[in-house]
Amino acid sequence: MAGDEGLNKEKLLGQSFIFQALDDQSRADLASFAHVKRFAAGDIIFDMGTPGQSMMAIAEGTVRVSMPTPNARDVTLSELHAGDVFGEIALLDGGERSANVRALTNCTLVVLERRSLLEVLQRDPRLSIRLIELLCQRVRRSDERMMEIAFLGLPERLARLLLRVTVAAPGSVEKPLTKLSLSQSEIASMIGNTRENVNRCLRKWQKAELIELKSGWLIIRDRDGLEDIAEAD
Repeated sequence: MAGDEGLNKEKLLGQSFIFQALDDQSRADLASFAHVKRFAAGDIIFDMGTPGQSMMAIAEGTVRVSMPTPNARDVTLSELHAGDVFGEIALLDGGERSANVRALTNCTLVVLERRSLLEVLQRDPRLSIRLIELLCQRVRRSDERMMEIAFLGLPERLARLLLRVTVAAPGSVEKPLTKLSLSQSEIASMIGNTRENVNRCLRKWQKAELIELKSGWLIIRDRDGLEDIAEAD
């Protein structure tokens, strides 16, 4: 990206649930306060446990979100791309970062500082109430994911994950993605299982023509079939 002038900061930051709680003027004000930072491939954006005072929106590039395990290996939680937002929790509570984030490619990020958000919220308490409501919605969804891990079998969890990923940006409910580039190790870490078990399940689905594994891509062939598995009792 040649310069920062072409960046639509308000649109990028608007992907965060935080911006959904704000009125038009507050969104515009926050976007004007945001600044741009660039990272080279391999750079540490922040580490788990370090102080967090900002939220970031990806204008260009890909970042990996991970957490360390007791055996010193990182477990990948997700890979985020242009249009995605991260660091919202630290923006709200000013606490420590809850995960590691690394730049997988050269990245351009739009950064919003906590002090700017607090200044806007102090103007109108109603915005804070709306923000609390939206945060509770996210907690409910997180609880649902934990219930899946605790009570659902691998096929159901795997099908639900694939269906969720296909409707996340750049996909949508109206136009879900049909090709995914997640590795089997990444998928396994996201559903709390092993790569070997995920591989066996995906191979079984490939024989049933639900999916296809080709050249590093996971291609959805039968979305209705996956939905049936996801909803199985």
